[in-house]
Amino acid sequence: MGLGASAILVPGCRKGISGLSVLPDYESIDPSDYWTAVRRGYMLDTDRVYLNCGGLGPAPSRVLEAVEAKGKELQRISETGHSIMDKARVVAADYLGADTDELCFTRNATESNSIIASGLTLEKGDEVIFESHAHPGGSFPWLNRQKLDGIDVKVFDPDPETMQGSVERIRKLITPRTRVIQVSHITAPTGILFDVKAIASLARERGIWFHVDGAQSAGMLPVDLRAIGCDSYATSGHKWMGGPRGTGILFIAKDRMDEVDCSHLGGHSGSEYELPGGITYELSARRHEYGTRNTELVEGLRVAMEIQNSIGLERIEAYGSGLATYLQSKLLEIDSVRILTPSDPKMRRSITTFASSKVPFDRLTNGLMREYRMRCRQVTERGLDAVRVSTHIFNSKNECDRVADAVAEILKSV
Repeated sequence: MGLGASAILVPGCRKGISGLSVLPDYESIDPSDYWTAVRRGYMLDTDRVYLNCGGLGPAPSRVLEAVEAKGKELQRISETGHSIMDKARVVAADYLGADTDELCFTRNATESNSIIASGLTLEKGDEVIFESHAHPGGSFPWLNRQKLDGIDVKVFDPDPETMQGSVERIRKLITPRTRVIQVSHITAPTGILFDVKAIASLARERGIWFHVDGAQSAGMLPVDLRAIGCDSYATSGHKWMGGPRGTGILFIAKDRMDEVDCSHLGGHSGSEYELPGGITYELSARRHEYGTRNTELVEGLRVAMEIQNSIGLERIEAYGSGLATYLQSKLLEIDSVRILTPSDPKMRRSITTFASSKVPFDRLTNGLMREYRMRCRQVTERGLDAVRVSTHIFNSKNECDRVADAVAEILKSV
């Protein structure tokens, strides 16, 4: 995961389809030329600015080629290719700082969140705490447990000023009936970065399960699950990681593996069984990989992680957050624009959420998308009524300038 020299994307890449097969050494060329070379690895339209990686991130061409090639290979031999998942699991373990037995592949973070929410033993009156900015994929599974089993859901507003403020808001909600704490590693609406290590410590001291929805973090910044100390972590491959749609990863700490019952089971869930006796779960998180899987998609996710490893996850973090900081500085030069994303650099990374007192958020969003072909996202959660821009490795300062200019022009027109 380092910032090594000659960053090989993936061997065998065909020029003209995937761009460069090998990136130049970052230290040997101008940084803007390096990131231009990265951009050439995507199929993105050149007359459109894509700024919604927080919703759906484009996959590099090499990832799409890997999915197609592996799919055709498996069709020729008519095999499932389950060994592909074990190979990808090794890469994922390094990428996320976990052991291979602690990881299973899912379709997305939503499915991963649901596995945890439905698998933990909770009784009527037990409490689950999560933040008000949680994505529906993170909140709905718990609301469903509330409906079915009578658990109590307690919600807090994240503190946009300090990380410790959110930790204290969680602390105040904890009672002897609290069983689960969940936070988004980075919130989807405004990009607030939680101090997940501190929350993990708080939960561990009280014997509370701590789950992290990492849909907005993996691929945006380096993730080290051993260092975080959470009990479970969910992420999607199709956002910041650059993987194909239909891919996700779930982490469950090995010392708490058996506390999550399987809500769905298949041939890979059990190591042995007897009829009419019982089933013995597979010892690893693979117990949650039920049924025949689309393994060529997992192959694509493996390639996506290798591409990011070759660039360097620290470098990716610095570049994306640097673009966000630059964009925010340009937006703040415009009258009536306010930034909803935290101003403290420690509390944000590559998401910029903003609004204007002069123009309704939907008019601003639609203007950017329809008049200027800039794909961003409306933020309607909790009445925030704002515009969200995600900046990643395929974006540029020039695009940030164009966004700020477009916002200024839209505001002048009213």
